[in-house]
Amino acid sequence: MTLKFEPIGLERQEEYHAALTGCPQLLTSDFSFANIFGWAEHYGLEWAFNKGLCFIRQTKPDSFYWAPVGPWETYDWAGCCAMRESNQFTRVPEELAKLWRETYGDAMVIDEVRDHWDYIYSVEELISLKGKKFHKKKNLLNQFNKNYIFEYEAMQPECVEEVLEMQDVWYKWYEENNPSEALKAENHAITRVLQHFDQIKGLMGATIRVEGKVIAYTVAEPLCEDSIVIHFEKGDIRYKGVYQAINQKFLENEAVEYTNVNREQDLGDEGLRKAKLSYNPSFFLKKFEAKLS
Repeated sequence: MTLKFEPIGLERQEEYHAALTGCPQLLTSDFSFANIFGWAEHYGLEWAFNKGLCFIRQTKPDSFYWAPVGPWETYDWAGCCAMRESNQFTRVPEELAKLWRETYGDAMVIDEVRDHWDYIYSVEELISLKGKKFHKKKNLLNQFNKNYIFEYEAMQPECVEEVLEMQDVWYKWYEENNPSEALKAENHAITRVLQHFDQIKGLMGATIRVEGKVIAYTVAEPLCEDSIVIHFEKGDIRYKGVYQAINQKFLENEAVEYTNVNREQDLGDEGLRKAKLSYNPSFFLKKFEAKLS
C-alpha cells in the first residue's frame, strides 16, 4: 500500500501525539508537534499515518524522509512500503537505528550526525546553578536580579501579540547585523508557532518584562513524562543576564516536575555549540542518517 501524505496540520495532532506516546525511546526534539508544525512550511513537511506509525516526508529543498514516529518494535519493517518509496532517512534516533541495523543488516547504511545531537540537561541543575561549573551563569543571573525591576509571567494567549512584537524587533536587529536564510527561516517558524499558541496541545512558555515591556520570552513543550523541550528563547541583550534569567526562571516556575530539559541541537554552528556546552549537558540524544541500499 502506498503511503498517502498530506500537509501537517492541527487537525490530526491528537493522532500524532498517540504515535509519539508509542515511541520506545526518549524523544528527540525534532518530532515534537510544535517543531514539525512550526517548520512545516519551510521544509515542506508532510505526514502519512500507517499502522500506528506516522511517516514524515520533507519536500524542500530536496525530498527525503525523517524517521517515522510510533511503536517501532511492533511494525512490519520487512514489508514496509515507505522503505520502497524512499531509501533515505534523516534525524533517526539511536534506538531506531539499532533496530534497522538488526532488520536490514549490511543493506542499511547508518551514519552518525553530530550536528543533529540533542543537548539534554538536568532541570534541577539549571534551576540551582550550583558549583564551579555554573559560576559564570549564576553570576550573570544574580546581576540581572540585582540590576532590574522585572516581572516574570507564564505565557498566556493574551500576551502572544506582545511576544510577536518583541520577536519582530529582535529579528530585524539581528537580520541587519548578521543576515542569513537560517535566521529568516527560524523567524517564520517562531511566528507560526506563536500565532497558533492556544491551538497546539501542551504548548507553554514565559515572559520577562521590565517597565511593562517584554524583554525576553521562551516557548517550550513537554516531550514525555519526565522531559521538556525548549523550542525558542529570545532576549534583549541590552539587559545583562537576560538569557540566564529567562532560562532559570522558566524552569523554576513551570518545569520543576520534569527531570530533563532538551535544548535541541547546534546544527554545527560553532558559537551555538560553545554556548550549549557551557550549560554542562547531562547527556546527548544521538541522531543518524540512514540509507537502504
